[in-house]
Amino acid sequence: MPKSLKKIKETVLNDNSEIRPEDIDYVLGERLGYTPSEFELHINDELTPEKEKQALKDMKKLRRGISPQYILGYAWFYGYKILVNRGVLIPRFETEELVKWALENIESGKKILDLGTGSGAIMVALVKQAQKQGIQNLNLYASDITDSALRESEENFLKYDLDVKTRKANVLVGLEKFDMIISNPPYIKMSEKNLMDENVIKNEPDTALYGGEDGLDFYRKFAKQVQSHLNPQGQFFLEFGFSEKEQLKELFETELPDFEIEFRDDLAGKPRMVHGRWKK
Repeated sequence: MPKSLKKIKETVLNDNSEIRPEDIDYVLGERLGYTPSEFELHINDELTPEKEKQALKDMKKLRRGISPQYILGYAWFYGYKILVNRGVLIPRFETEELVKWALENIESGKKILDLGTGSGAIMVALVKQAQKQGIQNLNLYASDITDSALRESEENFLKYDLDVKTRKANVLVGLEKFDMIISNPPYIKMSEKNLMDENVIKNEPDTALYGGEDGLDFYRKFAKQVQSHLNPQGQFFLEFGFSEKEQLKELFETELPDFEIEFRDDLAGKPRMVHGRWKK
């Protein structure tokens, strides 16, 4: 007898009460192309044998603890469908705020680096939105420390018809000079690992998550290197952990005295982003 979305959801929750109902809704709804409201409207509809087979296959992966975005093979970021696999970080909605800030400062003809690009989500959103603002002739670069991330980013750049030069690099070593550097680097403290979602720990790459004991390993290297990799009037935009502002402020004041540094809170009111540029 064909099953409905409601029946499949109830079966999964009965088997494993730790699975989040919203994850079930998300995977099932995305597969069928439903918005959340459409999902509720169709929750009692019987699925075709083909759709039921796919749903049961997806739910089996969800039971195994695989993240919904990795099951689907994509995540949404700034309205763009970004291909993801287990070798890259799943882009977060919070990072959209970093992109929005960068868009307030972007100019035509500039040379831009997405540092630690992962899936390439930041670069895709930044450039496609910049194009809507009439920004043209950007010279685009993306770097990462892993081959798997570079391969995935290249798939997304191809998907969105972006001409991006990719480079394998540890922070900025071996890279050129740029007008803008943007990055969502690893910043989670090792002591905070036990506070994280189990799905994140099990699925997402450690290299994209953890920033050492205090979360600042990347920023120390970046602060020592960035002056050699920014053109005059160059600027950078970085995301960081909400508890790290004071340490970063001290670090940048010490290492980057020739830079104007500005911090910004996210929509939840927590300090999460920093912008630096050469003093005039």
